[in-house]
Amino acid sequence: MNDIPIALSASGVPETVLDGEPGEALGRLAEALRASGDQRRALISDVVARWPLFLDGWARLGEEARDAVEAYACFRVGYHRGLDRLRRSGWRGSGYVRWRFPENRGFLRALAGLAAAAAALGEQAEAQRCEQFLRQLDPDWSGDLLES
Repeated sequence: MNDIPIALSASGVPETVLDGEPGEALGRLAEALRASGDQRRALISDVVARWPLFLDGWARLGEEARDAVEAYACFRVGYHRGLDRLRRSGWRGSGYVRWRFPENRGFLRALAGLAAAAAALGEQAEAQRCEQFLRQLDPDWSGDLLES
């Protein structure tokens, strides 16, 4: 990350909204999230195995990880796959990717999780870069958004 300003167009800062996830994947993830304990984690893992490009699946698997290393790995996969999808959606490295659009939440959840996992592993510089990136993507970003 750097401090290069975002180029503004005549219409303001561009916003990117990711394409939607498959309906069946969303449904299966919702079912998995209603489970508890090891069953919850296993069901989320099944969802990710079936839809490996499902960003919120990776983020939720990171939330259910057994340790900080596993969490970091899951969140990083979600983050990198999210960057790929953002670029395919027209994002050019600057502009907003806001939480208010449900399609963006898996990516933002993965990025927030990556920040937390990096901090847990003592990677403070990485955690700070992720936090700064979150605020650049959505100036209204708050960790409280993850609860919604």
